[in-house]
Amino acid sequence: MLKKVSFVVIVAFILGGCTSSIPMKSIKESNQAKQFNPPSNGKAGLYIYRESFLGKIYKYDIRVDGKCIGESANDVFFYVEVAGNKEHTISTESEFSPNALTLKTKAGNIYFVEQQVKLGFTVEGAKLKIVNNTKGMAVVSKLGLAKKGTCSK
Repeated sequence: MLKKVSFVVIVAFILGGCTSSIPMKSIKESNQAKQFNPPSNGKAGLYIYRESFLGKIYKYDIRVDGKCIGESANDVFFYVEVAGNKEHTISTESEFSPNALTLKTKAGNIYFVEQQVKLGFTVEGAKLKIVNNTKGMAVVSKLGLAKKGTCSK
């Protein structure tokens, strides 16, 4: 019986996670970012978000062109403006597989990148996926805006 209870507790911890300690921006700033306004002149807007069912307790660094954007957690997003008409590398931590993607941006456009938690026997890391604007806007509208600039490594 004790083994069953221990197993349930461990699974609940992995699946449910704990409260995020990610520094968040104000609700006002979050709501402003959710207006999905066009980026500044010559720039492209980049939303990077995570909404995951599994692995909620894990935080993973996110970088754009090698620069720390922040440490992600479940139910948060980041918004950054990057140079338009340029190729950018978005990367995240992952223990067992490639963890970067390349995105060619166009000035004036908005892009959405989903950070997905990958599972194996245990949580193994994260991967990134470009998603369409309809899906990206719908998901980001439910999330909170994280402060930029803190990575674990």
